[in-house]
Amino acid sequence: MNVDFALVMVVLVFVSGLCWLVDAVFFAPRRDPAAKLPLMVDYARSLFPIFLIVLLLRSFLVEPFRIPSGSMMPTLLIGDYILVNKYVYGFRLPVLNAKVIQLGAPERGDVVVFRYPEDPSTPFIKRVVGLPGDRIAYHGKALWINDERISQTRLGPYEGVGAGTSMTGAALIDEDLYDVKHAILVEPERPSLETETVVPDGHYFVMGDNRDNSKDSRYWGTVPDDHLIGKAFMIWMNWDSQNGGIDWQRLGRSIR
Repeated sequence: MNVDFALVMVVLVFVSGLCWLVDAVFFAPRRDPAAKLPLMVDYARSLFPIFLIVLLLRSFLVEPFRIPSGSMMPTLLIGDYILVNKYVYGFRLPVLNAKVIQLGAPERGDVVVFRYPEDPSTPFIKRVVGLPGDRIAYHGKALWINDERISQTRLGPYEGVGAGTSMTGAALIDEDLYDVKHAILVEPERPSLETETVVPDGHYFVMGDNRDNSKDSRYWGTVPDDHLIGKAFMIWMNWDSQNGGIDWQRLGRSIR
């Protein structure tokens, strides 16, 4: 079951703040100054600022996520813990997800976290490859944007580690997405879903870097702007029990 953490924090802020306010207005003026605060009021007064700060930071600035699958390998590995910039595309109200201030828009190559269109309670992470109005095609393991084939350079076979060892032997490819260079994985002998579409206004076409092991816009369509959560920018932790626990070399690595 997916827990709506933002809703939980809003409720905690409201309940603790209301408890503190009611006591301050109706009971504190008649209370003996030397008397101890009621336990509930004491907790509410102590926890309200903490709940409020966490809500503001998580809703408007930075939110952590964990990578549970290999769909973004080799950029992101199973067990990566990432930080997501929540304000780069604009400020949104918590729970309602309504944008109140427009600050920017995704660019080709951005690694974005968004609410999965077929189940908005589930966060997904993919790379933006198509902007509104783009003609996107994927044929023969190659990406085409507006009838231009995106440059790919083979780097050799990939060697997976830990939970990602199943991808050992896949082709490691450097893709140049309009000067945004990033690595992708393909399995040359494995059939892949091919598609061709025009990205609607206010939508984005996203794909996983592990091209043959990613359910993305090729399968379920484009991502509406109001489903965006933010841009992934850093790996702050990696824990993979199949790779000995913490991978210290990944800590602090930027995402691009």
